[in-house]
Amino acid sequence: MRYEAPETIDAAVTLLAGEKGVARVLAGGTDLIIQMSGDMIEPDLIVDIKRIPLLKQISEEDGGFRIGAAVSGAELGEHAGVCALWPGVVEGVELIGSTQVQGRATLVGNLCNASPAADSVPALVAANAVARVIGPKASRDVPVSEIATGPGKTSLAAGEFVESVFLPARPDRSSDAYLRFIPRTEMDIAVVGAGVSLTLDENDVCTDARVSLGAVAARVLLVEEAAKALIGNKIDDKTLDNLAAAASAAATPINDKRGTVEFRTKVSGVLAKRAATIAADRAKGKK
Repeated sequence: MRYEAPETIDAAVTLLAGEKGVARVLAGGTDLIIQMSGDMIEPDLIVDIKRIPLLKQISEEDGGFRIGAAVSGAELGEHAGVCALWPGVVEGVELIGSTQVQGRATLVGNLCNASPAADSVPALVAANAVARVIGPKASRDVPVSEIATGPGKTSLAAGEFVESVFLPARPDRSSDAYLRFIPRTEMDIAVVGAGVSLTLDENDVCTDARVSLGAVAARVLLVEEAAKALIGNKIDDKTLDNLAAAASAAATPINDKRGTVEFRTKVSGVLAKRAATIAADRAKGKK
């Protein structure tokens, strides 16, 4: 196995594109190292991207924020601008592992690990976030919802990696929230996760919304019917009940030791309802 730590994006792309065997990108390494120690993968090449300055930055762009692939969860959680604009995204990232893990784990690494239960991804999908993919041919911008194609699988071609994620600007009276259910109080993997992003007008009517679910399908779901239940309505009990019904109807979970199909289906609606309530309160300026 070869370890490389390039200092430019071009050098990283050249290394990845030139490797004939199995190549892996090391951002935080909190998933990669566990997979290696468990003999789940045996890379021929590891490309550590933490020495590339651009990938360690959070920068303002077009009213939103671009988050580099090597930015840790701890760094993201301390960024006042991102926390104010996209609190739900930060909530998802801050649920990845322990305080110690937060110092290493990255939002982009969590995305590219392609776990259906990844905590950051439902919030990113609800945010309509966009990943910038860099490769030997060109760069391309891809909706975060299209990066994972199944458990442990992504749409990235050979030699490509995600350079950054862009969180867009948003109108006034907009906010988001992310919630998950886990069997324990902390340090666990989501049995169900729900992300909601919405905008309210001056009369508290929802004018735009995105709803996503994690851990209830082979990849994170964008639930358009749940968003339709919100748009054009005030966030009252009837609207929330319709939202919950749409979220539960969209869930296609499996039975395993961590939860039954019936339980996960029910909880999908419950969490979507609660996340929408929190997002609406935030959009109204409530803490």
